Amino acid sequence: MMIKAGIIGSTGYAGAELVRLLLAHPEVEIAWYGSRSYVDKKYASVYQNFFKLVDAKCMDDNMEELADSVDVIFTATPQGLCASLVNDDILSKVKIIDLSADFRLKDVNVYEKWYGIKHAAPQYIDEAVYGLCEINREDIRKTRILANPGCYTTCSILTTIPLVREFVIDANSLIIDAKSGTSGAGRGAKVNNLFCEVNESIKAYGVATHRHTPEIEEQLSYACGQDVLINFTPHLVPMNRGILVTAYANLNENVTYEDVKAIYEKYYGDEYFIRLLDKDVCPETRWVEGSNFVDIGFKIDERTGRIIMMGALDNLVKGAAGQAVQNMNLMFGFKENLGLELVPVFP
Repeated sequence: MMIKAGIIGSTGYAGAELVRLLLAHPEVEIAWYGSRSYVDKKYASVYQNFFKLVDAKCMDDNMEELADSVDVIFTATPQGLCASLVNDDILSKVKIIDLSADFRLKDVNVYEKWYGIKHAAPQYIDEAVYGLCEINREDIRKTRILANPGCYTTCSILTTIPLVREFVIDANSLIIDAKSGTSGAGRGAKVNNLFCEVNESIKAYGVATHRHTPEIEEQLSYACGQDVLINFTPHLVPMNRGILVTAYANLNENVTYEDVKAIYEKYYGDEYFIRLLDKDVCPETRWVEGSNFVDIGFKIDERTGRIIMMGALDNLVKGAAGQAVQNMNLMFGFKENLGLELVPVFP
């Protein structure tokens, strides 16, 4: 029997990507296209690529009403909304997959400090599972409230966590330089994201203050059993999609290429969505675009005693909607890559 899904925030970039993926999913029917900005407008008039594919009109974000008609609710919304809507009655009826940061961080004080808002539902923080499938697969299968990771964090954590877990690197020496396409900033109208502001330029932003920093630190701290502090600097690149992470860290020991490769193989050798690249091949965003894959490579710098770890993914797929569908598959007992066997698009 097919499950029914509702999407709150379906007209944002991540929400639209959810629609694209779920329309092709053999076990899912989209029952509700929620969008506070476009209530009663035909969804296909907002995104013309869905013309003749979606006849439905946009609904509001009434989670109480939605919970009576679906099996899973995706909230592709700004921080604070999901936490303000969810309650015990809703969670008794449906599973929630939240694409915002509301339930990613286990310390409510850290959330409120970095996001600048009061958490509306701290009682669910401990219950929520951080939805990085390759790390928390078994817990994801059992949860009813899922915190879908951020795009920068997904790429940063997956690229570095095997070496953090094995204590091959000094986690507190970790510097993560990350670059994102403009869709990562969402669909809202902002002067800084206008074509003339972004085109023919690259810029750092959120330097030493970006909200994904504590999320990366928290997960890496769990991995090695001690507090981790990192430098994380994101950059905006004039392209639609993609995240590229280049991470640098001091090595704790002398290791060979084969040693490090074996560690990555230990954690990711059986992972469908993680592609470990051949020696001296560097990840590129163009080779993962439109897919749920993460490409990972590394290079040992013997001269400095450091290692350079590199990862690339599509911020709207594995960095948002694709990962949400991957989580949904686990939560409902489907094959994990069902509906996600997407070949990257090029050119």
